Amino acid sequence: MSAPVVATASIAPSQSQLEWEEMNALSPRLASVSARYLDQIALSLRPASVVVIDGALRSFCRYLIEEHSETVSFSAVGRTEIEGFKAHLGAHITEKGKPLSANTRRQRLSMLRVFFDRMIEWEWDDAPPRCPIFGSDMPKADEPLPKFLDDGDATRFARSVAAETDPLRRLTLELLMRTGMRVGELCALERDAVVQIGEGFWLRIPVGKLHNDRYVPLHPTLLPLLDAWQERHDDGDSGLLLTNGGRPLNRHGVTRMINRAGRRAGLGHLHPHQLRHTLATQAINRGMRLEAIAALLGHRTLRMTIVYARIANRTVADEYQAVTAKVEALYSEAPLGADAEGPTMRRVRAEHTRMLGNGWCTRPAELDCSFEAMCEGCGFFATTVEFKDTLTRQAEHATKHGQKARQGLYESLLGGLEEATS
Repeated sequence: MSAPVVATASIAPSQSQLEWEEMNALSPRLASVSARYLDQIALSLRPASVVVIDGALRSFCRYLIEEHSETVSFSAVGRTEIEGFKAHLGAHITEKGKPLSANTRRQRLSMLRVFFDRMIEWEWDDAPPRCPIFGSDMPKADEPLPKFLDDGDATRFARSVAAETDPLRRLTLELLMRTGMRVGELCALERDAVVQIGEGFWLRIPVGKLHNDRYVPLHPTLLPLLDAWQERHDDGDSGLLLTNGGRPLNRHGVTRMINRAGRRAGLGHLHPHQLRHTLATQAINRGMRLEAIAALLGHRTLRMTIVYARIANRTVADEYQAVTAKVEALYSEAPLGADAEGPTMRRVRAEHTRMLGNGWCTRPAELDCSFEAMCEGCGFFATTVEFKDTLTRQAEHATKHGQKARQGLYESLLGGLEEATS
């Protein structure tokens, strides 16, 4: 059995290999099944995904070896081990002196849950009778709003980018700002990514995080920059559109470019995804449909795009503005109190238009009422001739104030009384 050789973001390949070899010496069955599983998922998942799953498995195996040495097979893992591992994750302190976030704990538990589910589905000998991790074990995922630049900061950043004298930095940042690409997609752009379709020019975004590729329209600002770059750019036979001295770009180099421009603009620390969020926020604020934004950003479902609607929901804003004046009427009117029989009531009688059979509605005139003539319009409402005078006054009141619907309702009721007594 050979231990898996998988690198993580924070551990060098040799150190990762050393850790697996150490666990293999202490618990060979756990290590061998983990290696078999990682080999299998490497056939269908991206290397970066395998790296993260490898880290979650190593963390769990290390916990079992240290805290449950009697558990030598995954088939023996039960609720005791899972509940202990949950507590272990909750107490873990990172190198930066902070506890693991709820999302990180959720990610690791989710990956282990899939690990157990797949062993059971594949009928491996080391599979437990049932998955020991339940949905209720997962910490609730946070759903923070995307971090984006407001219009003022975005303008300052764009001016800083426009003043950039280095062609690679200028083109890189303009592409991120005006296409909404992920930084990984930017670094993977191919040399022939620019295509003409009809009279317009488009940029082909390669297959990326969601296993799909797409075309995005090119902003006019980008065309001369791309032409100038391609005329004198040597990609070093890499086949990539953007290279630095023949070497491919990476997210760390791009982040440094962004923060260089951000410092000139007087902004704090920025990360590449903020430019993606900024473009999406600007688009939805200016009326671009969610379906179009999803296509631009390469979202597989609208659920991924709807988060931007939470930032600036135009429907909510419009409807809120529409009712604000009516809500304010509640606060601006003098309340009825002990003075109900004095000037206030006289003002109510003069200004308000809703006369009840046994009193007056004090609703401000600016407010609509969804219960207008509610009882009289109900199918269970009944009236008799002794209420004729009241109904007549209500009909006259409605006529005086131009309330045609109420007028028609009371006239219909009066007509019914006439028929009943004739």
